[in-house]
Amino acid sequence: MIRLVSHRPIPRLVRALLHAASAPGRSSRPVHAPTLAPPGHDQDLTFDMIDSDTLSRLRRWGLKPVQMQAAAAAMAADPEARLLRVTQVQREGLLVHDGTGEGPARLLPALRHALDAEGDAIACGDWVLARDDGHGTRWTFERLAPLTQLTRRLHDGRDKVTRVVIVSNVDTALLVMGLDGDFSLRRLERFVALARLAGVEPVVVLTKADLCAEAEARAAQVRALVGPGVPVCALDARSAAAAQALAPWLAEGQTLVLVGSSGTGKSTLTNTLAGHEVADTGGQRKGDGRGRHTTTVRTLHGTPEGACLVDTPGLRTLRLDGDPLALDAVFDDIAKLAAQCRFRDCRHEGEPGCAVREAVPAARLKNFHKLQREARRDQITALERKVEVAQWKARARHARVRMAAKRG
Repeated sequence: MIRLVSHRPIPRLVRALLHAASAPGRSSRPVHAPTLAPPGHDQDLTFDMIDSDTLSRLRRWGLKPVQMQAAAAAMAADPEARLLRVTQVQREGLLVHDGTGEGPARLLPALRHALDAEGDAIACGDWVLARDDGHGTRWTFERLAPLTQLTRRLHDGRDKVTRVVIVSNVDTALLVMGLDGDFSLRRLERFVALARLAGVEPVVVLTKADLCAEAEARAAQVRALVGPGVPVCALDARSAAAAQALAPWLAEGQTLVLVGSSGTGKSTLTNTLAGHEVADTGGQRKGDGRGRHTTTVRTLHGTPEGACLVDTPGLRTLRLDGDPLALDAVFDDIAKLAAQCRFRDCRHEGEPGCAVREAVPAARLKNFHKLQREARRDQITALERKVEVAQWKARARHARVRMAAKRG
């Protein structure tokens, strides 16, 4: 929790909220103000509940109590600060929402560099503090710690691995996959792992159910893969019934993100859930039925139910941002069966008495091993990678020598 030196005066915004809460005709819900400690002592600044139209609107846009407390402390230190939510990250700036309307803002270079140094960045869905410079420009100078982050890694094929933040502060990830040529259980496993590594609830959304004669059979395959803990919805993204099917996750104050490949209908579903057209949509290529990558930027929209919806560009590749131990927790069925293997260090490849190989489908186990290799490869340093490459080259040379000796 952010701490505040207690001898600072209560800012004008807080005094106004206290006065508004006690005014006649207003709600009688309690407002808990901080109790000031003697000068020279620190204390926790906590607002359990503030009866304010402004904060009520921000809660509708996804503000959580923990973030409200951190924002209250920061705003007490800087009365001119305004709490905003990032709805879009642009090349030279941001789009932010204050609960009433959307507007532009700039990011202070000091904040950008501080986040870069930690392998982090401002992302769509972040809560930030900004102040007006007196010339009509709002400058973002602080980011509240995100409660959740969906992240992935980009690998340049050599030694550089870059961590990319997809979205922040989301409650549910709608994993969108088409029931056409996009259908792939192995890719879906990656998306489920992406959500679980971030501590976000995954919901599988199978689109184009109206175009697939085997929709129920494929939905059954998905349910068998993800298990009973992950909801699966097969729907037509253009139909109003899609909003009804996803209504349990569209409650006021909830934030959802749509992730998937290009051409799966994420933007179409976004328009349906938003109640009007907020995102551009495009058709598929005639040759292979793949999407045209219409959405190029992550954008946060509101829904009639009061939820927030983040539409994202299609992911051509997905490299998970997690270590091997975290992946073990995601593939919990494999982790449970591993305790029954004959050998403690069983890698579930060719060892005798492997309980995992006997119970887990070969395709799922192969995908698990692939993700483990990627995670280990991303964690080793450039020097360790060079040593590993040298070892494989040496083994290849020895193999060629042995083959040449056999041939005489």
